[in-house]
Amino acid sequence: MMSEGLRLMAVGMFTVFAFLILLVVMMRASAAFFEANAHLFPEEAPDAGRSGNDEELAVVLALVEAARRGQRVSGL
Repeated sequence: MMSEGLRLMAVGMFTVFAFLILLVVMMRASAAFFEANAHLFPEEAPDAGRSGNDEELAVVLALVEAARRGQRVSGL
């Protein structure tokens, strides 16, 4: 009974160890792939002329900050 428990523990630990090693290898391989092919995945530049309304965004952010501080907002 004790030897079966030790064997099961060893198999489980080996499985987890093998999975973690595989995970590290795959992460390094994907990092190398994306570094070598970075020119194929350009980063998008932020839009200078957003179609959103900056005033609405400012109001929403002010309301969020007021709610975070526990203040009541009137006049809406």
